[in-house]
Amino acid sequence: MTQTSEATAAGTESGPALPSRPGRIHRAWFVAAVTFVTIIGAAAFRSLPGLLIDPLNEEFGWSRGTIGGAVSVNLALYGLTAPFAAALMDRFGIRRVVAVALLVIALGSGATVWMTAPWQLLLCWGLLVGLGSGSMALAFAATVTNRWFTQRRGLVTGILTAASASGQLIFLPLLSWMITSQRDWRPAAVTVSLAALAVVPFVWLLLRDHPADVGLKPYGATEFVVKPPPVPGAARRAVTVLFSAVRTGPFWLLAGTFAICGASTNGLIQTHFVPAAHDHGMPITAAASLLAVIGVFDVIGTVASGWFTDRFEPRRLLAVYYALRGVSLLFLPMLLAPGVHPPMIFFIVFYGLDWVATVPPTLALCREQYGEDSAIVFGWVLASHQVGAALVAFLGGVARDAFGSYDVVWYASGALCAAAALMALVIRRRPVRPAPAVAGAPA
Repeated sequence: MTQTSEATAAGTESGPALPSRPGRIHRAWFVAAVTFVTIIGAAAFRSLPGLLIDPLNEEFGWSRGTIGGAVSVNLALYGLTAPFAAALMDRFGIRRVVAVALLVIALGSGATVWMTAPWQLLLCWGLLVGLGSGSMALAFAATVTNRWFTQRRGLVTGILTAASASGQLIFLPLLSWMITSQRDWRPAAVTVSLAALAVVPFVWLLLRDHPADVGLKPYGATEFVVKPPPVPGAARRAVTVLFSAVRTGPFWLLAGTFAICGASTNGLIQTHFVPAAHDHGMPITAAASLLAVIGVFDVIGTVASGWFTDRFEPRRLLAVYYALRGVSLLFLPMLLAPGVHPPMIFFIVFYGLDWVATVPPTLALCREQYGEDSAIVFGWVLASHQVGAALVAFLGGVARDAFGSYDVVWYASGALCAAAALMALVIRRRPVRPAPAVAGAPA
């Protein structure tokens, strides 16, 4: 049987291969749109932790280190769950895993309204929301991109990464207004729960696991791609891929740089910027609005980074991104003030453009180095991102309790970003393997 007839037969098994029509929008873009909306809805929970530090401290008397510890568990599980979620998607399908993850997020966030002790915050926000969010992590975007696209992968990765920032843009002002106007954090937690629930029907009805499910080729592919069979042993495969990857130098460099990325974004700015600005007299609503502005420019920066990644060397892009981020953090302690002034706005715009611009080139390097296992490897790299975020979320709160300010945290994070820039430059290129010789081919 010829290759063409095999593809045709495979397409018939999964559904008839649909002919391409001039001007017709490929189904992959609709799947990407559903994924974008899904990540936006799930991103609501990521907007809340930084807003809860002061209200929980005032209501329950819990220290910032205690609250930061629960947030750090959430961030760590967000990363550590991701590689297993990517393997589970190979086993049970994207749609099922994401729908269950959203339900777990809704349960964890909704249950916080009844908590009265720190261990309950750790259980609800740390464990449940952390596990659910980990299954909705960037490994989800990587899996969708790898399955549905062979062209424009950098651009699509940038767009899907920006979805999280878009969710932050939508929910941060709303949640901060709820907390300050009603002097209660519980309505905000309920809103997060409802937002996650609202996305579940879209996932179940509109998302598809593979182009072959609707008889299509991936976007940009020249041949029909047969849907692979379910991969058993999801946990075993995730661990096996990890053991294989850790024997390579690029994995440690990618994991190290991404750990610093998480430390300087989710762990530092997203968790501690609002309370740090409030320490200098800035109203919580104003500080939350500045974080929302970061979300606006994060969308622009991440999509642009995806476009750049399709055209330029990803190692150099990463070096530039981390170096500029480190410089900006060194100036932040001098910019915090009771009011919002032009230099602070410049910092917010600049930091927003650079927020997760690191994701498209990092994912591109994972694809270059690890091929078909790249989504799971990226899940482990993302785990390092969240471990870095978790450490700074906790240590930042401890430093604030010990020193009375966040200054030392800003300076230390700036130095780490400089180290990440150097690490990105030394990631080696994967050697191009020559094509196997064909019998009878002319020498």
